[in-house]
Amino acid sequence: MTERHRLGPHRDPAVDRAVLDAARELLVERGYAATSIDAIAARAGVSRPAIYRRWPTKAHLIAKAVFPDVGSDQIAPDLTSEIRKVIRGTIQLFGSAETRAAMPGLMAEMRQDSGLYEKLSARLDTPTREELADYLPTEDRPARPGLDPNTLLDTIAGAALFAMCIRDITDLDGYAESLEDLLLYGIMGTRPD
Repeated sequence: MTERHRLGPHRDPAVDRAVLDAARELLVERGYAATSIDAIAARAGVSRPAIYRRWPTKAHLIAKAVFPDVGSDQIAPDLTSEIRKVIRGTIQLFGSAETRAAMPGLMAEMRQDSGLYEKLSARLDTPTREELADYLPTEDRPARPGLDPNTLLDTIAGAALFAMCIRDITDLDGYAESLEDLLLYGIMGTRPD
């Protein structure tokens, strides 16, 4: 007698990958509004209930598809290197075709669903803000006072989001260098020779 698998907490990671891949493909092909759960299910070869067992809404699914967990094992040697790392990572994140397609819809969804924002913030913002805070001045590490990790990350993310998703910048390296130049030498003072 063979044992049948019962529905339960075990979920097939191949289904997760197929659904997330289908969502990314459809975002690029059709945009956020036309990327429906039905279309994702059909593309992935799964049922709607299989998707809803994993994600409560389309927005949660799309957020998982376009935003990986962040946080890095790579430790930057100083504030300048950390800011460069965050700028490059943020521009890469917002510069992908699927993220560019998803952001307008996700921003509207986050305004209506605080749970979605909280989940994204826990995966994206919070680890990065904490990493930045580790490099900013303290009583033990004096530098220019008043630097705030929240304002710094908001500046980086806001600039990257606007440049990638509104202005549609395609030269990611050139934009990263420009933003680095503006932020680092506005934060650190004059540019070293």
